[in-house]
Amino acid sequence: MATIPKTRLKRSLARVAAATLTATAALLLGGCSVEWMNLQPAREMAEQAKPPGEVYAGWRVYQDKCAQCHGAEPLGTARAPNLVIRLRDVGPQRFASLVLTRYDFSLPGMPPRSDAPVPDALIDEVVARQAGDIAMPAWQGEPRVNAHIMDLYAYLSARAQGTQGPGRPTP
Repeated sequence: MATIPKTRLKRSLARVAAATLTATAALLLGGCSVEWMNLQPAREMAEQAKPPGEVYAGWRVYQDKCAQCHGAEPLGTARAPNLVIRLRDVGPQRFASLVLTRYDFSLPGMPPRSDAPVPDALIDEVVARQAGDIAMPAWQGEPRVNAHIMDLYAYLSARAQGTQGPGRPTP
């Protein structure tokens, strides 16, 4: 049996170790780049799933226009309902329609939040403050609400989905 000189054996082992180290590093780095590349579609999908609008701007509009009735947090008061619960299954189009064009009458003998058309005589009584109360004004004539309706939706939707906690969101 032939013996291999120690220096030659050391060089051989060093080459094997270097090759192993290089292959391991290539596999690890290759795995990182593949993982990084696979994160991009996930980020894009998450971005597309977010409601349109900006949460902080929506919070500001909410505090200015809605908090008086619904409370500083949209959890409702004696005057207005909990929006965190109500917004869980409302899409952006329905939200915009409700906020911009719908009045909600609280009239004796009528269920709250009725989508049935309200007779003109009843509207005249409400306007004259002889019956009922307009609980939710339509905001279609309010420029700040119109300009930021999707921001308002983004804030309320984030609260309803649990992605935004109580308090002021970060700008």
